[in-house]
Amino acid sequence: MKKRFLSFALLALVGSAATAQKVEFEEFDLDNGLHVILHQDNTAPLVVTSVMYDVGGKDGDRERTGFAHFFEHLLFEGSENIERGEFMKIIPANGGRFNANTSQDRTYYYEIFPSNKLELGLWLESERMLHPVIDQVGVDTQNEVVKEERRQSYDNRPYGQILSAIGSNLFDVHPYKDENIGKMEHLDAATLEEFNAYFDKYYVPNNAVLIVAGDIDIDDTKDMVEEYFGAVKKGPEVVRNFPKEQPLTETRKATVYDKNIQIPAIIAAYRLPGQATRDAYVLDMISTYLSGGKSSVLTKKIVDEQQQALAVQAVNLGQVDYNIFALFALPQGDVTLETLLSEMDEEIVKMQNELISERDYQKLQNQFESQFVSRNASVEGIASSLATYYLLYGDVNLINNQIDIYRSITRDEIRDVAKKYLSPNQRVEIEYLPKKDDQ
Repeated sequence: MKKRFLSFALLALVGSAATAQKVEFEEFDLDNGLHVILHQDNTAPLVVTSVMYDVGGKDGDRERTGFAHFFEHLLFEGSENIERGEFMKIIPANGGRFNANTSQDRTYYYEIFPSNKLELGLWLESERMLHPVIDQVGVDTQNEVVKEERRQSYDNRPYGQILSAIGSNLFDVHPYKDENIGKMEHLDAATLEEFNAYFDKYYVPNNAVLIVAGDIDIDDTKDMVEEYFGAVKKGPEVVRNFPKEQPLTETRKATVYDKNIQIPAIIAAYRLPGQATRDAYVLDMISTYLSGGKSSVLTKKIVDEQQQALAVQAVNLGQVDYNIFALFALPQGDVTLETLLSEMDEEIVKMQNELISERDYQKLQNQFESQFVSRNASVEGIASSLATYYLLYGDVNLINNQIDIYRSITRDEIRDVAKKYLSPNQRVEIEYLPKKDDQ
């Protein structure tokens, strides 16, 4: 009885925290099309300056893959007013930290500074947009950096080729079929003119959103944003017309070899509607139900009770055009990959024919409430969410009301969406095997 009371108390606490934590923000556009979102939080003397560009691995010539990821590195090289190599020294020298990352859909740069360095953060990001130096020295330097990253994170890392294996077999015509990091031969063959043309097309103010969040004065920040970004020239509108994938109507099988592994894996991947659709939200809940935590259905059954797998996972990878829903498992001992796939399918069939229990449903709701609170618990997280919801979802208010979508999902909806999308004839089954010397 005491444990039950504590669980109800915790649920009440999480629920009240999620309700109370509304994120206030203000939006406006500069004349050059740069969208700006400001969030004021004076509880700590920190400020985040960040820019998210609407460019990712899917963009550009398919004979020049990896450009967006390459620019993630290249735009730290320097500018007309920042000496080569100084960009990454200035930030820590002023008490800040920084990072950048690239997905198939966007590129994100951010700095976190003491709030008295706000102007410095804005200047740095404006220099990246207004005065970058894109020359052969920088291209050659970052080419080696990217090659080393590929060796460490993809080529020589156990199971590092999984996402590539899924993308290349799940997509036929959409650029999601290509690796986000790109092919090294494409980067080697690219000319300086091609790099400059890519920058001019995508790294323009009207293809970006600027976020300033933290210990700021709204009016002063608006003035500084205008001062540092107002002079950036508007670029041509980016027009995308990616080819559409035909639905999968029969099981597609593939075999992929990895020289870095000893234990094989089984993967079942589905191509699904993009992350902003309601069904994608339901699939988030389905993936969490299947493998979100030690007490999840697949982990408890296949790993703990039956001891058939060393690891099992279901993931719903959110993307703008198509999501990827994937099941993954590593066998234990002599258990076959076919057995693991059958065991995972058994749980999906149950979801398709029966409602999950009320207890499991409430557990899911608790998990998503907790995730919601965590995302909005730091200025850094809020800045990233504001940029993401604006650029990739088209609705900044999701930072406050996305949780309401999850709350509104019913057990019947979970059953119906599982039935709609997660059938064997709608997927790619990949045997991911150790590579032998003669292969």
